[in-house]
Amino acid sequence: MMDLRSERIKNMAESATLAMAAKARELKQQGVDVISLSLGEPDFKTPKHIQEGAKAAIDEGKYFAYPPVNGYLDLRQAISEKFKKENNLDYSPDQIVVSNGAKQSIANTFLALLDPGDEVIVFTPYWVSYSALVELAEGKCVFVGGDIENDFKPSAEQVKAAITDKTKAIIFSSPCNPTGSVFTEEELTAIAEVLQDHPNIVVLSDEIYELINYGDKHVSIGSLPGMQDRTVTINGFAKGFAMTGWRVGYIGAPLWLAKAASKVQGQITSANCSIAQRAALTALTTSLEPSYEMVKEYRKRRDMVHGLLSEIPGVEVNMPGGAFYFFPNISSFFGKSVNGKKIENATDLSLYILEDSNVSVVTGEAFGAPECMRLSYAASEDELKRAIAAIKESLSKLS
Repeated sequence: MMDLRSERIKNMAESATLAMAAKARELKQQGVDVISLSLGEPDFKTPKHIQEGAKAAIDEGKYFAYPPVNGYLDLRQAISEKFKKENNLDYSPDQIVVSNGAKQSIANTFLALLDPGDEVIVFTPYWVSYSALVELAEGKCVFVGGDIENDFKPSAEQVKAAITDKTKAIIFSSPCNPTGSVFTEEELTAIAEVLQDHPNIVVLSDEIYELINYGDKHVSIGSLPGMQDRTVTINGFAKGFAMTGWRVGYIGAPLWLAKAASKVQGQITSANCSIAQRAALTALTTSLEPSYEMVKEYRKRRDMVHGLLSEIPGVEVNMPGGAFYFFPNISSFFGKSVNGKKIENATDLSLYILEDSNVSVVTGEAFGAPECMRLSYAASEDELKRAIAAIKESLSKLS
């Protein structure tokens, strides 16, 4: 049979992070000792008390029917309280939609918001799925980028220059995947001031790494004057609670948009898993101490990896303020060769590192920054030391 796939699927890029992780798994299955620094996967187990919350829900035997599409009311109430207490945001439970991970939260929002040709300003470097999800909703990405000298953060002036009469939304993450950069209150205020002249632009603020912040207190752009009624605040449990596989994300949004996102979700997946929601409720309503302990460990690893990367000739690296990634500029290696094989770009370099050192990283091309690569330090100190040493050895062979 001929290829009958839709054009949107033919044109959709595969997730580069998942693709590199799949390559690493394939090598591991062949017996190769691969160190994977490609996925944003905490190497900590989900805290025991959260697991117990899920077990208790199973034992109670009353969470086997379909939950409400937008999530259990008590979980949405807990999220509402979290927003008020920690983010100075006033979203009622009706303004919250619980989804199958923050990725679905973003997809729901774009499908509910965008018409064909609508423009979305995407801060670069960006999480790999942003552009794919905009295009799936038939929108058009307008990329606004920062560079390593300013911690990859675009300025308010750049945002202003990118706005057109077709601009429908802006999306960014803070702390950022892939760079680890954190926007300050001053930087967010400057962007918010630009948007005061454009009241019909919706802001999607991806705050999934909120808890993994090593500097100043996290600031949500929706908490700034005039911003809450036009901001979708995206968050979830994967990173800060080590709950990646539980797949629980959520949004707080203007009521009209929350209802629209719930309508989309109702036709695609219905509600998030009932037991996962009970685990999420436990996470929000009990001690955050396990999360704080994880962040302490991530900080130690960040400092160690920064020191090791800084010692590699040709690698330009900054100090990330949050998340658990480094995003070094490795363009000095482009044009170099080894054994007759020439490195043309970051994709070539990432594949070479995997083949030569058995360490998986992700090309920066996937994040809109072709001069960089991303590596996660959500791995043990021993693995990180071995991985960086192996990368250093591989890069030294290029000339």
